Amino acid sequence: VDAFQAWCGPCKTVVGLFRKIRNEVGSDLLHFAVAEVDSIDALATYRGRSEPVFLFYAVSENTATV
Repeated sequence: VDAFQAWCGPCKTVVGLFRKIRNEVGSDLLHFAVAEVDSIDALATYRGRSEPVFLFYAVSENTATV
């Protein structure tokens, strides 16, 4: 998950990089999402930063882990 702020233009450009990687490795292995931290209370910790924040999740057969 790419957690970004709306005012951070360079943070938005990372989406294109994720799409390129996903196309190279295949969509079955990599899923990505973007989340604007200004509008999601659970991500308030990441507000006010000028660098992108990436949250990685791994999923096993029975549980999801952070």
